[in-house]
Amino acid sequence: MAKAIWNGAVIAESDTFETVEGNLYFPPSAVNPAYLQASSTHTTCPWKGVASYYTLVVEGKTNPDAAWYYPDPKPAAANIKGYIAFWRGVQVQP
Repeated sequence: MAKAIWNGAVIAESDTFETVEGNLYFPPSAVNPAYLQASSTHTTCPWKGVASYYTLVVEGKTNPDAAWYYPDPKPAAANIKGYIAFWRGVQVQP
């Protein structure tokens, strides 16, 4: 079972996920929304499209833009639509 852990909390946990460019993307249903805070940050990938971000908030600590997802990806990345990936110190265990 894959997990994403930060600040001692399991942010996401699932047997199903997608791997793209070495990053694990968790289905939205596998991510605890209590730890996510919408961010105004957006970036663009030439083949995946525009990414949106979440800041993680766990026990009063924040990790800005530590999670990202593609709400409306380009066709080549349709398999990760809405799926959430993590970085910036988040431990992702496949």
